[in-house]
Amino acid sequence: MNPSFRQKLALRYLCNGVIAHPTDTIYGLACLANNPFAVSELIQLKRRDSSKGLILLASDISYVVPYIDSTFTSDLVDGVQMAKNQPTTFLVPTDSNTSTLLTGGGPLIAVRITNNPLVQYFCENTDSALVSSSANIQGQKTATSLLQLQAHFHNGLSFALAPTQYNNEASTIINLLTGECIR
Repeated sequence: MNPSFRQKLALRYLCNGVIAHPTDTIYGLACLANNPFAVSELIQLKRRDSSKGLILLASDISYVVPYIDSTFTSDLVDGVQMAKNQPTTFLVPTDSNTSTLLTGGGPLIAVRITNNPLVQYFCENTDSALVSSSANIQGQKTATSLLQLQAHFHNGLSFALAPTQYNNEASTIINLLTGECIR
């Protein structure tokens, strides 16, 4: 990927805060998974119930391995291989050291691996998975424009890249332990 000036700027802001950016699914908010301050900020901006947990988004499984129970790494790799053609989020057992900000205090963590070039650029240049959540206040519709984003969050975000696609579907969510399709 040859990043634009705005994408490079977004990367700089991502290193310390919460940004909005297009993803492989819906327009989203992101911060670095290894930045607890930014994760807390994202939860507050969305007015999200902290017991709900968050999705880790990454371009390579190596970025999410520190957050999952190591005995399930190969199962996650197999699941990702099977779901390559459709954005799929997997619920997997979490590592005992993973922050409850990410898991919501539950035993599972949500992870999605994508080949999205922007996500790849962010992950490779921060050496981190992203926390990813829809660009909305909990319970409201996801923003599909910078104007709607401004209405939701005013000046609360560190930076915003405009959405590039509209009406994308959220990812499928599968519990990797049970095979149950949650969404």
